[in-house]
Amino acid sequence: MTGVLVRAAGRADVEDVAALEELAFPLDPWSPVLLEQAVDGTVPTVGVLVAERDDEFVGYAVVSVVDVDAELQRIAVPEDLRRGGIARTLLEAVHVHAASRGAERLLLEVREDNLAARMFYEHHGFTELGRRARYYRDGATALVLATPVTMGRW
Repeated sequence: MTGVLVRAAGRADVEDVAALEELAFPLDPWSPVLLEQAVDGTVPTVGVLVAERDDEFVGYAVVSVVDVDAELQRIAVPEDLRRGGIARTLLEAVHVHAASRGAERLLLEVREDNLAARMFYEHHGFTELGRRARYYRDGATALVLATPVTMGRW
């Protein structure tokens, strides 16, 4: 989406990320303390990226990179801003972040019943690797998806 800038999160972003985290993942949100640790580098494998448009917070992504695998742990955009390219821009930045740290594969878990997210990931080259029954607190199954890390396909 034109006009969306993605950058590394700073401490000043934790409040916005935490608020969206509560809305996007109400059954299992990350705490502000954990988000602060991720932003501060206390969790060395984790990077938090924020998206802005016109200097306003419009979403975030959390990615962990260990060796050749990166894991997209979170990606969220406010509901009223969805389907406008923000998540796509964040996903592109996740690929760049992962590639710059030597990752070759991007993994994620998505709720089996989250059709919109599944379609988004399929559209962006993710394929199913497996399933994790009763993965989420409410007993829902997670699909494990993967795609090669690339920087230039967007």
